[in-house]
Amino acid sequence: MITEDIGSAIRALEENKVVAIPTETVYGLAGNAYEDKALRKIFEIKKRPHYNPLIVHIKAAEALCDVAEDIPKKAVQLAEAFWPGALTLVLKKKSHIPNLVTAGKNTVAVRVPSHKLTLQLLDGLAFPLAAPSANPFGSISPTSAEHVFSYFKHHLDVILDGGACEKGLESTIIGFEGQTPILYRRGAIALEAIEKVIGKVAIHKNSADKSPEAPGMLSRHYAPNTRTILVENLTQFLKTTPNERIGVLSFQNKVENISVAHQEVLSPDGNLEEAARNLYAVLHRLDHLNLELIIAQKFPKKGLGLSINDKLRRAAEKRIKN
Repeated sequence: MITEDIGSAIRALEENKVVAIPTETVYGLAGNAYEDKALRKIFEIKKRPHYNPLIVHIKAAEALCDVAEDIPKKAVQLAEAFWPGALTLVLKKKSHIPNLVTAGKNTVAVRVPSHKLTLQLLDGLAFPLAAPSANPFGSISPTSAEHVFSYFKHHLDVILDGGACEKGLESTIIGFEGQTPILYRRGAIALEAIEKVIGKVAIHKNSADKSPEAPGMLSRHYAPNTRTILVENLTQFLKTTPNERIGVLSFQNKVENISVAHQEVLSPDGNLEEAARNLYAVLHRLDHLNLELIIAQKFPKKGLGLSINDKLRRAAEKRIKN
């Protein structure tokens, strides 16, 4: 059921059930981070491969030492600057963190979400929550309770409704090699903002389809069922495209004088934060229009434009062969 009742979510989680929770980024599929039974349910419901680690959600920065150790100074600086918020840190895990959470690695991904309802939920629990995005593995991330319901109405007793997600993109993920910070995933906090706090950050560039260092690193992710293409110039590309049922996703302006089945503009004002917030909701709409093709425009290569491009590039990747 979709509800705003935190009590029903607490009771379900204490019974090792899986609950959908709102965050400022996307909705999560949450369970007790310390209980293998709950963790297995997350992987089963989501159909997520066990080599892909989960993010642990804690109630406050002060609880970081409950799940991680040997924490670099720059990680502390980032936590102070961005928590609660859309930043995940990958750190050396405490020994009691289950291997199911970390995909057998000695590191754990952890963050403090910035959503009033979920912070209240965490405050009422005696354990942190492991929570990947509340969508089937590889599909479009959910930014509303209705998105989650459409995916999992037969699998979840509780979907905690916190309204539309404020940020609309997954958290940015930073890990460390020694004291050196590494960007593992672009997300709702632009890299420039992070570098203002801790200086230069290296960018992880290795293939991550078999043993990712952090969640959200697989080459195909966040993907509609409809075939999707990412292009530089919409107008030029459409002139050479066969007359199919085409949906167009653009940043600021509609394509003029081109016959397409449907167009979506993410931010008429050219605001990258607004575009990020609207991205997944728009992809959900396009994916339900029985289109033959979605053509998405590349965004400016700066700030959150780089994060949006990253999500669209993964959405447009060919399906991973099992």
